[in-house]
Amino acid sequence: MKLSAMISRQKVDRKLIFDEEGIKAFAIQLKKIRIREGFSQSQLAFESGITLSQIARIETARINPTLSTVFIIARTLNVPLADLFNFKLAQKENNI
Repeated sequence: MKLSAMISRQKVDRKLIFDEEGIKAFAIQLKKIRIREGFSQSQLAFESGITLSQIARIETARINPTLSTVFIIARTLNVPLADLFNFKLAQKENNI
């Protein structure tokens, strides 16, 4: 099999992972912390160098932020990284 065919097949077989519940929980937690720390979305965007639209999309669970983005947000808000993840997720049932 040619390399180009292998690469094409890999792209087709690739599945994007998006944990909707986790992203929503993170969004809610980020918004709570941002408000608690006295930041507007605009201020957080300006001070972090992240666009305002990206901050808004993270807080409305429309995008899955990268780890680098989460690190920048934590540093900008001057909070421990763990604070941003201090929420509970529902347990998934195993249907075996």
